[in-house]
Amino acid sequence: MEENKIDVYQIIGFLLHIAAFFWWFNVTVPELEKSVQTENNLPENNKSSEIVVSDFKDISEISDISDNTIINSIGSKNNQDIIIENNDVIFKFNTKGGLLNGVKLKGYSNHKGEDLFIVNNNQKTNLNFQTKNGFDLNTLDYNFSYEKFENGKVKTVIMKLVISEYQSISFEYKIPESGYMIDFNISSKGLSSILNKDENITLNWSLDAFRQAKSVDYENRYSQLLYQYDGDDTNYLSSYSDSDDSEDSVNWISYGQHFFNSILVFENPIDNVEFSSKKLFDDEGKDVVYTKNYSSIIPLSLSNNEVSKNMKWYIGPNDYDILKNYDDKIYDSIYFGWGIFGMINRFIYFPFFGFLVKYFSAGIAVILMTIVTRIVMSPVTYKTYVSQARMKVIKPEITELNEKFKNDAVKRQQETMKLYNKAGANPLLGCVPALLQLPVFYALFCFFPIAFQLRGKSFLWADDLSSYDTIAELPFSIPFYGDHISLLPILASIAIFFYTKMSSGAQMQTSQPGMPNMKIIMYLMPVMMLFFFNNYASAFSLYYFISNILTILIMISIKYFIIDEDKIRLQVQENKKKPSKQNRFQRKMQEMMEEAERQRKLQGKK
Repeated sequence: MEENKIDVYQIIGFLLHIAAFFWWFNVTVPELEKSVQTENNLPENNKSSEIVVSDFKDISEISDISDNTIINSIGSKNNQDIIIENNDVIFKFNTKGGLLNGVKLKGYSNHKGEDLFIVNNNQKTNLNFQTKNGFDLNTLDYNFSYEKFENGKVKTVIMKLVISEYQSISFEYKIPESGYMIDFNISSKGLSSILNKDENITLNWSLDAFRQAKSVDYENRYSQLLYQYDGDDTNYLSSYSDSDDSEDSVNWISYGQHFFNSILVFENPIDNVEFSSKKLFDDEGKDVVYTKNYSSIIPLSLSNNEVSKNMKWYIGPNDYDILKNYDDKIYDSIYFGWGIFGMINRFIYFPFFGFLVKYFSAGIAVILMTIVTRIVMSPVTYKTYVSQARMKVIKPEITELNEKFKNDAVKRQQETMKLYNKAGANPLLGCVPALLQLPVFYALFCFFPIAFQLRGKSFLWADDLSSYDTIAELPFSIPFYGDHISLLPILASIAIFFYTKMSSGAQMQTSQPGMPNMKIIMYLMPVMMLFFFNNYASAFSLYYFISNILTILIMISIKYFIIDEDKIRLQVQENKKKPSKQNRFQRKMQEMMEEAERQRKLQGKK
């Protein structure tokens, strides 16, 4: 299901859209050591390639353990890296803690053009539990033995912490031939006799998210911890501030990094899971390495007095076309937008844009999608323009009424409503088309920041359509604007200005006394859009620019080739000669105004 989540920037953007449309239509990680090479001497199927076995204590049983017991059991072997790769990912495991501590995605690069790591010594996964004598064991503190083998197309790495001949903890990782989803299983042997069963066994998972984009603030805006619980409900932690939460019946946890993701999927729901998200930078800057710290504390229940937990682990692109091929609805880790906006994105824009990028470059696909959207919405534009034309015809009479009843607001409103009724004009008809378009435009506002197909794709001077375009770097930073100049937002703002100016004539001149100066709004809106979108995805500015140019062309075509203003003028005059027929709404408004006038007169007599 779609989560009803709105952040500050989305609210601002949504309000900008509302203001613009009402105005237009009413008034108009660090790099993994390069020396480490993928091992090529994998064994034949079903044969063990390498086994490192810890020294056991020469006892038949250990009733309890301590730090000294573990050290003597494990010995002091050096840390070892184990490299396994498939068609899409290179994984690095380490015997210290049995960790998956390296994940490099093939075919991707970060904002500096370097190899892209989701994990590179910035992730920890460990078990914590307490023994009967109060000893706290953390698997991060000890070296594991390891075994790796290949069975068919699946490569397996087993990390084992050997406590005694009869007691051990195992982390098993299974890597398929291709894809970004691996199996991650945790099991124990012989722990029931030493566990303090009054304390939980917990799996702790933490990650410092690497910066992957030019704008740290923009990336942070779309990076957040999200989880699915209670069936298919989803919830999230704030992307702007430190926050924490807890939940029962958790199905999976997502550590979102804008265009990339780490998702831990549980075979069975887990209760009392604790989550935390912390912002790791204060300001935009080229020296920022990490954006967020994510952490989760996951209680593990016992099965037959042992730990046995099967999980899946997705580490890869936050791409809807990839995520939808996996079970458990992990595609819900992508924020499509709330309500109807998310539905429009999921079922219309994502499939349509995915189809276009198969045959065209990303930039051309954006333009084609814009054209199709404007064509589909052209009937709405037509209705808007007709409404504006009717209002333009009766403008002189409205001006006259405003002057005649300038000291009597109630009477002015009554006479104005009568004029609208006789002329068959309705100023609200300019609002309705704008409202009908809002779901489309806000859906696109949510679409462009999460469209993975745009990442790293260039168009004209924009080297990455998922980030801002830059034509000049500034030696300083302007509040709310940034330290660079983007050309596409400038072009979009210019197009907005000319469109609003073109469509404002009739409406500005019929403004009621006391209304805000519409000329100020006409100049203010493009400036607000310019500041807001300077750090936004350049694809959205491209869309806005093309959309407004097309709208201007459509309106010119309607004005000069479709609509006959003289004919509309004659029609309005004919309507004024006919007896006026008020609909229910108009009658109600008339009654309300008459009652207000009566009350005013009564108060005047007192």
